[in-house]
Amino acid sequence: MSREVAHIPAEMEGIFVERPNRFLGRVQLEGEGKAVPVHIHDPGRLREILFPGNRVLLHRASGIRRKTAWDLVAGQCNGHWVLVHSSHHRAIAETILSHPEDNPLGGILNLKAEVTYQNSRLDFVAETYRGRVWIETKGCTLCREGIALFPDAPTTRGKRHLEHLRELRLQGERAAVIILVFRPDSTCFAPNHETDPAFAKAFWAAVEAGVEVYPLLMEYHPPTIFYRGEIPLREEA
Repeated sequence: MSREVAHIPAEMEGIFVERPNRFLGRVQLEGEGKAVPVHIHDPGRLREILFPGNRVLLHRASGIRRKTAWDLVAGQCNGHWVLVHSSHHRAIAETILSHPEDNPLGGILNLKAEVTYQNSRLDFVAETYRGRVWIETKGCTLCREGIALFPDAPTTRGKRHLEHLRELRLQGERAAVIILVFRPDSTCFAPNHETDPAFAKAFWAAVEAGVEVYPLLMEYHPPTIFYRGEIPLREEA
């Protein structure tokens, strides 16, 4: 399977210099005398992608209140451009869910974004032929020895989302996690127990309760994101 699911432009290539904080990077542009500040949307560590000397792609930002003129879109890793612009995740997931041939949940009658459950905001709730399903989306950029891993930094928010999905499932609701895997060198997915054991524990508890997990493989050939199909979940050792 291979289908275009998003168009994400990148007008400039540069060399990554440093990351002063989670949301700010500095990139050396071709022909520029000094490094320019760029906005980083993904708060993860991204150590395999955002390191000094690595090639990155940028998109010129819009908005009069911006403090930076550029957004960081992607970085090179193992010969691939890996999307690190997390603000696109929900739109990519929505495109996949809206396409009958790609949607792993079955036929969707209605899809509503940004839904509130308790003290959390989940990405979607969908009305399907099999009833209502609550959906959370995560973006994965880390891969080790062919295993896609999430998260790459501890995430209490991600753990809370899983706990809420588990609660919904135990109440008789249908619930699912869609993992957008942006590392095309991945062959399977697993929660990153080494980095965040609390998240991994919540993940497996959710799976045991019947929360569905769909790791979906993506590949970025600028400016297009391609959906390559579903990869398996790697069971606990």
